[in-house]
Amino acid sequence: MTELQVRKMCFAFADYDVPFLWNEQNPAFSAMANAVSILAIGFEKMIVQMIREAKPRITDPVVAEEADAFVRQEGQHSTAHRQHVNALVRAHPGLRETVDEVIAEFDALTANTSLEYRLAYTADLEATFTPVFKLMLDNEATLFAPGDDRVASLFIWHFVEEVEHRSSALIIFDSVVGSDLYRMRMAPSIFRHVLRMVRIASQGFNDHVPLADRKVDAMAMFATYRHRRRLGRRLPRLGTPDQGPLSRAFDDLSLREQLVALSGIVRSQLPGHDPTHEKLPALADVWFRRYDAGYDVSQWYTADLTTSK
Repeated sequence: MTELQVRKMCFAFADYDVPFLWNEQNPAFSAMANAVSILAIGFEKMIVQMIREAKPRITDPVVAEEADAFVRQEGQHSTAHRQHVNALVRAHPGLRETVDEVIAEFDALTANTSLEYRLAYTADLEATFTPVFKLMLDNEATLFAPGDDRVASLFIWHFVEEVEHRSSALIIFDSVVGSDLYRMRMAPSIFRHVLRMVRIASQGFNDHVPLADRKVDAMAMFATYRHRRRLGRRLPRLGTPDQGPLSRAFDDLSLREQLVALSGIVRSQLPGHDPTHEKLPALADVWFRRYDAGYDVSQWYTADLTTSK
């Protein structure tokens, strides 16, 4: 029996304006997280359709139950991120074009690639989430705490649930496809696609969100882009327009922690990888305990602990 819980959350994004720069102390992380919100809508829509297509090929009832809980969790994530992104679009209507482009790209994956490829896509990408989100959650005091509590709480909830279902996508892939070699062979094209989606979102931020609202060049996470920007200072015709400071989301985190996360990402793509044994962020256990105790996790930093049921 699966241990996954489906938790319905509401973050009150319609109650008052949601700032693009939701963590003023780290504008680059604000932009990166906003890009994750956009990608989550398209990716999780693809997952829902993929699981529906895969179900007839899942013969193990335990795997079928895992797949059902997994897709229901992902559906909740998609709904919450759509509410966040809709709030960003209300403030910056041009972003609707960017959101639609990212969703269309994931729709094209559903229409034009095999079920096996999409299962590999999901398994490969989800396998990277535990080391990446551990890096973020282990540094929540600087990445999340200073920001808008609704946005911070959305991402903390999403990331701890990704840790909770860290093995689900691989379990489903192994049941239907069962080839580590295929998964590894597809990985380069999968991560090229992921980076292209992040690039579309980031370029959309530069195009449609004024620098006064974002404070950084949202494309700064891409090394080749940073190189062109710097080249442009010497050779303007070869560079790109100045879109703001070239700050990156993790510039203030220790190099050791970033290298540990990177090694976890590499390990996640190797044959026989089992996410069950990954080191988990301590914050995840705290979050699950508080949720079970009745704490309002939709207001992670501002809810009163004394009001827990």
